[in-house]
Amino acid sequence: MRQGRFHPLGATFDGAGVNFALFSEHADLVELCLFDDRGVETRHTLTHSTHHVWHGYLVGVRPGQRYGYRVHGPYAPEHGDRFNPNKLLVDPYARALVGKVDYTSAIFGFASGDESRPDVRDDAAGVPKSVVVDDPFDWEDVVAPDVPWDQTVVYELHVKGFTQAHPGVPERERGTFIGLGSPAAIDHLKRLGVTAVELLPVHERMDEPAVVARGLTNHWGYSTLAFFAPDQRFACVPGAQVHEFKKMVKALHRAGIEVILDVVYNHSCEGDHVGPTISLRGVDNRTYYQLKRGDPSRYVDFTGCGNSLNVSHPQTLMLMMDSLRYWATEMKVDGFRFDLASTLGREATQVDRLATFFDIVHQDPILSRIKLIAEPWDLGPDGYQVGNFPILWSEWNGRFRDTVRRFWTGDRRTIPDLGYRLTGSSDLFGDDGRRPHASINFVTAHDGFTLRDLVSYEKKHNEANGEENRDGSDDNASWNGGVEGETDDAEIEATRARQMRNMLATLVLSQGVPMIAMGDEMGRSQGGNNNAYCQDNAISWIDWKLDARGSALLAWTQQLLALRREHPVFRRRSFFSGQRVGVRQVKDIGWFRADGREMTGDDWANAESATIGLFLDGESTGAVDEEGRPVRDASFLIILSARRDDSTFRVPDAAWGARWEVVLDSAETAAANAGRRTFGPSATLELAPLSFLVLVSVV
Repeated sequence: MRQGRFHPLGATFDGAGVNFALFSEHADLVELCLFDDRGVETRHTLTHSTHHVWHGYLVGVRPGQRYGYRVHGPYAPEHGDRFNPNKLLVDPYARALVGKVDYTSAIFGFASGDESRPDVRDDAAGVPKSVVVDDPFDWEDVVAPDVPWDQTVVYELHVKGFTQAHPGVPERERGTFIGLGSPAAIDHLKRLGVTAVELLPVHERMDEPAVVARGLTNHWGYSTLAFFAPDQRFACVPGAQVHEFKKMVKALHRAGIEVILDVVYNHSCEGDHVGPTISLRGVDNRTYYQLKRGDPSRYVDFTGCGNSLNVSHPQTLMLMMDSLRYWATEMKVDGFRFDLASTLGREATQVDRLATFFDIVHQDPILSRIKLIAEPWDLGPDGYQVGNFPILWSEWNGRFRDTVRRFWTGDRRTIPDLGYRLTGSSDLFGDDGRRPHASINFVTAHDGFTLRDLVSYEKKHNEANGEENRDGSDDNASWNGGVEGETDDAEIEATRARQMRNMLATLVLSQGVPMIAMGDEMGRSQGGNNNAYCQDNAISWIDWKLDARGSALLAWTQQLLALRREHPVFRRRSFFSGQRVGVRQVKDIGWFRADGREMTGDDWANAESATIGLFLDGESTGAVDEEGRPVRDASFLIILSARRDDSTFRVPDAAWGARWEVVLDSAETAAANAGRRTFGPSATLELAPLSFLVLVSVV
């Protein structure tokens, strides 16, 4: 073995051989282990260490070579060290893995029943092998769509769940990267009108032993094992996951659709102190994990998953940044959604928007120019940080979700908050230089009820998860219309359909960036399961066989997204001022009571109000064209009524518009909206119970 180089980390093929480099600050010795196709192991000692990087070069090693590491050092949990050379370790920089974890093998670093003693059994047969990768790829001059934030519509999906039951995807491609990039899958996304897919984790992951013991799997994938490696589950051809991921991205980019990855850098799959030793724990436990002060045998856990990565250590930060840049450059993704992102901003224990991680991202010439989305909370103290992330970041707006749900399910106290949520949440994002696109608006996501279940269940039904229905949130802000679960009652079904239309309309036509959860546009149900993380089956897969109800909801969603796309007044680049603007000197935004009068401060505080009108001035869209000229649009009047009985709304006087035409009415199906109604100033509109109307000003 030659000396090799300490950089880059990982396994790098140069045409003649492979350079191997592994960081371990506290190790005494590192062995590189090569495996042939029969699983026979050959060990090579890495005798050179530079800046705590153990490195060596092997002539003749080619792409496809399987390997792992054995790292020698003290096994002293009381001091934070958990080295055990009997455990084969996955390279933290591995570009691909082959094989799965065998949970019956000796994957735990400590002796059974005694954490103080190392386990001396070899576990190589039960651990995935890292793979040397060299994948030159022809992108055929396909470039990233680079969709502006104000035109972005995000669609959150699971790679397998989206296509596993799709009849238009070839059977062997279903549930894979290739399936997601297939013409049938892309056709649905294009017809729907979304501009970006946000993929649930696609990094190589490991199932938790407790989940495996119940005969289930970590379907969502929030349990990362390798931060550079695409998940083998999604490969159409075994071992081709890197190449097939690139093909998927190229196909989506060619269709004008961006790819955003949901990434999990807050914790790893190795769990707490009784978890397995698969990678980081055995490579250098003290470097990669936050350990408790006074008891380094235990882990700091801000995530609820047993551990938190040590973002205070330069090497852990380097691992994260190298991984992000790899996916952004080599794999060509367009952005990232950071799971439990508050953990990444914790300096010591407190969340700090000036934390090192955010500073590094801000100055990075690649990452600072792509889409960055935070899930702005974790389970630690003061972990709920909605509105507090740095200027380049957008955030999942949990306040939007909660307020919209509660308004439509009858909580009239939400009116004051609703005004902010409909208009981009300037109270959260308007005081630090950010724009409305900082608010990623959503009503549902992978975690929680689907939209259909939100209007069909008031209690979670997670029995299939094997945890006696203890898992998942009990606070769902849902309303079932009078019957729990499925029903043949036509009136209840009509109410549920209207409520889904209401919430989709509120989502799509609010300022900010809408995010639609996979299948909500067709009324997908999980049978009331609000935590289907372990359900790799029909519970989580989209059923593409649509009935009339599903087809109608899909048409409604398409119509909403088309309206948003065609009218910049619904996707402003700046917050409203509330001032009189334009030739007509009309306010850029106006709020109205049911009697047509402008709302006052007392009206906002009126807990009895269940109906609200919102005027959007088309002369003031907050946008300019390429020549710097203001972009003009039509003016719109939006009416939201959460009343459960018939009511009326009086159109504002002539100062706000000479004539109004109904564009959308959630009391009707999308097809019925073709027969539009018109009204003059001060006319009275009859409102059906639980309705959302959109009127456009016409000459």
